Amino acid sequence: QAHLVESGGGLVQPGGSLRLSCAASGFTFSIYAMGWYRQAPGKQRELVAVITSGGSTNYADSVKGRFTISRDNGKKMVYLQMNSLKPEDTAVYYCNAHRQSPMRSYDYWGQGTQVSVSS
Repeated sequence: QAHLVESGGGLVQPGGSLRLSCAASGFTFSIYAMGWYRQAPGKQRELVAVITSGGSTNYADSVKGRFTISRDNGKKMVYLQMNSLKPEDTAVYYCNAHRQSPMRSYDYWGQGTQVSVSS
């Protein structure tokens, strides 16, 4: 019954900003790492940003200094603030929840939201 729902995507001009939101339910949110992935046409899905259960963050080199990931455990929400957007940021963005144990991994995915950066 785990569920992730993204919102906030849309069309924006180069140099503009968007904030993506992901609402989580049906699992123990606070112990999962949360991430944002994206997939552009003809390309492999790539990890954009991740925030651990302890609050540590990591970013793809292509978005460092422009994107910020954050989480609110009380609201069970994760956000991706995207500034100085470029046409190459155009992709479907997916929210992911991840946890590992010695025996298996757990992954939940949202439905995706389209981000288009164009003049």
